[in-house]
Amino acid sequence: MARQIWKPGNFLYPVPAVLVSCRDAAGRTNLFTAAWTGTVCTNPPMAYVSVRPERYSYHMLRETGAFVLNLTTGAMARAVDFCGVKSGRDVDKWKETGLTAGEASSVAAPIVLESPVNVECLVTEVKELGSHHLFLAEVKAVQVDESYLDKNGKFRLDRAGLMAYSHGVYYGLGEALGSFGYSIRKKPTAGGKNKKKTSRRPG
Repeated sequence: MARQIWKPGNFLYPVPAVLVSCRDAAGRTNLFTAAWTGTVCTNPPMAYVSVRPERYSYHMLRETGAFVLNLTTGAMARAVDFCGVKSGRDVDKWKETGLTAGEASSVAAPIVLESPVNVECLVTEVKELGSHHLFLAEVKAVQVDESYLDKNGKFRLDRAGLMAYSHGVYYGLGEALGSFGYSIRKKPTAGGKNKKKTSRRPG
């Protein structure tokens, strides 16, 4: 099978398409779309977002050291795109998208109420890496939409219609292909029970 060698670049797709909400020291708030974001550590729980210094929200993250990662759904796709191509210097993104601001429980930043999950983050370190500065943060709280809780109290994020981003295109997440550890899980015995299970997490 033939291969091509391309110049170095970020080609780890798909990635999340999240809305980052933040507030500056004067109380002004903004939203922006970010794909360079993700999990860093389980204990303590940590996440990150990488931001260009020229973005309008950059000074907000610097001033308050707080932001919220709001997961997005297919129903929010147009708003997510709008927040990625328009600047808060020019428009009120809350007003233009119709998204609703709520309050974070633990950090000085708003949340997006239409989002199924809001991850509240407090910046611990800023790494000036080049085109982007990486804001490393500790997760201080997580808010979840109760409408995704089933009758047993399990949070069914798979029913939210989450979206992802890949090389300029937004995609809805597809069908489940397997649960973690299914490749080594033994088939049920005659008694109906598995002899071996795994509880390890990826990463």
